[in-house]
Amino acid sequence: MALPTPGTETEKKDQEMREPLWHVVLLDDDDHTYDYVIEMLCKLFFKTVEEALRHAIEVDTTGRTIVLTCERSAAEFARDQIHAYGADPRIPRCKGSMTAILEPAEG
Repeated sequence: MALPTPGTETEKKDQEMREPLWHVVLLDDDDHTYDYVIEMLCKLFFKTVEEALRHAIEVDTTGRTIVLTCERSAAEFARDQIHAYGADPRIPRCKGSMTAILEPAEG
C-alpha cells in the first residue's frame, strides 16, 4: 500500500474548503475627479495617497481598476460602500457615487 505524498491530501482539502475570491472593480466615468477617487479609496480601503493615485490613473486611462480582492461577502460590502460614498462636490453635474462591480478572481 502506497502512502500519500505528505501534504497532498491536506492541500487538496484546504483548496476545496476555501471560498472563491472576487475582485471589486471600480469603473470610470466623467463625473468624478482624481481627488474624489483618491479621497474615497483612502477613506474606505485605507489606501495610501500613492496607491489611490495609481488607481485613479488606472481607472481614468483603462476604464477600470481592481481596488480589492477578497471573499464574496466582503467584496459585496466594499462595492456597496463605493456606491454609498456619494457625489463628487467638485463637479456640479455629478449626481452620485462611482460604479463598482464584482468579478470572479481567476486562479
